[in-house]
Amino acid sequence: MTGNSADTSNVNSWQKWLPPDIGGNARERIRVAVGAMLGIFIAALLSRWLGSAQAGAWLMAPLGASAVLVFALPASPLAQPWPVLVGNTLSAVVGIVCATWIEDTVLAATVAVGVAMLLMFVTRSLHPPGGAVALFAVLSGSHSLWFALFPVATNTLLLLLVGVVYNRLTGKRYPHVTVTVASPVATRFTAADLDAALAHYNQVVDISRDDLAELLGYAEAQAYQRRLGDLRCADIMTRKVITADYAMLLEQAWQLMRHHHIKALPVVDRSQRLLGIVTTADFMKHAHVDAVGTAAGRLQKLLQPTPLTHTNKPEAVGQIMTRKVRVASVDRPLVDLLPLLAEGGYHHIPIIEGDNVLVGIITQTDLIRALYAATAMQS
Repeated sequence: MTGNSADTSNVNSWQKWLPPDIGGNARERIRVAVGAMLGIFIAALLSRWLGSAQAGAWLMAPLGASAVLVFALPASPLAQPWPVLVGNTLSAVVGIVCATWIEDTVLAATVAVGVAMLLMFVTRSLHPPGGAVALFAVLSGSHSLWFALFPVATNTLLLLLVGVVYNRLTGKRYPHVTVTVASPVATRFTAADLDAALAHYNQVVDISRDDLAELLGYAEAQAYQRRLGDLRCADIMTRKVITADYAMLLEQAWQLMRHHHIKALPVVDRSQRLLGIVTTADFMKHAHVDAVGTAAGRLQKLLQPTPLTHTNKPEAVGQIMTRKVRVASVDRPLVDLLPLLAEGGYHHIPIIEGDNVLVGIITQTDLIRALYAATAMQS
């Protein structure tokens, strides 16, 4: 046992040093690899053809790093056409100038990379392979500005053309123009909050601002859905339900609803099996309050018991109740009832178990209370 525990501890210690999964399923990874190979192939093939009549390099090594960004991270601000083309070309110019004016190779390489980074920041063209391009220009001993046009700018432009076509054909937005995307739920942060957070972070973020906002919105929606998804009707229903029986007089039922400040009474039999439900709307309907005359008078006429042995006027709850009732079981997820209570026109949903036995009721008030509790848990 001791030996096994030691081995597990050792494995866990090693796992701490392993990098996390960078994401993307197998299909996405194949898409990236195929795109990069296609981009390098076309750029290399055409560059070799263009440079066949002259001596010197026709393909630069840092282009491979640019391909990784263009095809694997098409939404990254560092992989957009402007920073890719300008970043590489500008860095090449810096490397050429440093190689020409600084005799010591070590010093020239050092200055070239630093100055290239500063200029990329100033021109909003920060592109990581640009540092390698500046270094490549120094180490290759380039002294002509033509080197910045060919192979650097030419290689980069060809790669970008392939990237634009390939990414769009495979369903990726490239160039990744900033757009306003609606969050799946109303988030608790505003655009100003996000800008303030990015300013406080004060580092280069390798994700566009709109993608970051969308990602945070989806994360908040997932947490919201998870908390609500765990709730069942039994968790939020009102268990002490005020009910009526089939023969209860209308006046008695109406007074019961007014006394308890409720708008519906489930109608049950002696075994608490649900028979129907009577609501304020049922009283108004049978009192014909929409007809000519005062509503109060017509409602009072409906509620007043008839002294005769025979009458066509409803006298008991069972005569005006709604028989087809939307119900839910105690173990049903609460999220299933959200559309009904929010947009379906339902204000009360009786909760049953077993043989249609009433065990509770969920109202819009119960729903609001549950939503508030789920929101408060996120704070």
